[in-house]
Amino acid sequence: MIEKHYEIEIKAPAEHCYRLMLGLDDLSNYEFWTAAFNPTSSYVGSWEKGSKMYFVGCDENGKQGGMISEIVENQAASFVSIKHYGILDGEQEITSGAEVDKWTGGLENYSFTEKEGITTLRIDIDVLEDYLEFFDSTWPLALKSLKEIAEK
Repeated sequence: MIEKHYEIEIKAPAEHCYRLMLGLDDLSNYEFWTAAFNPTSSYVGSWEKGSKMYFVGCDENGKQGGMISEIVENQAASFVSIKHYGILDGEQEITSGAEVDKWTGGLENYSFTEKEGITTLRIDIDVLEDYLEFFDSTWPLALKSLKEIAEK
């Protein structure tokens, strides 16, 4: 896997950006910015450290799928770390096999740094080479959407 970095400055406090990004007060905020990845993106689970989280969406046929992950760390308004370890295929959890093994253990880290009312949000993510182009084009769009709602 290749570690990629994406970053954006948002004119809003880190606490506000953190709560919007995770959809803590309103799940639709999370769904708004993650729609760049999949228009039906959502999650099921808890952001508490050690919790299991399903990052889900539907494919073009309406079948639900997604990633099975663990919240490795969650320091409010500072740092969130997510480790991916499986695939959700409809109702079936797949946590081993060739499809999963190539990216199992990949991390997705969010760092929030606030200075003078401006939050720098940095994303460090492990990416399979096959998905580099997708993430390089999609993460900037997702972050722009997050910035849009955070600066309202």
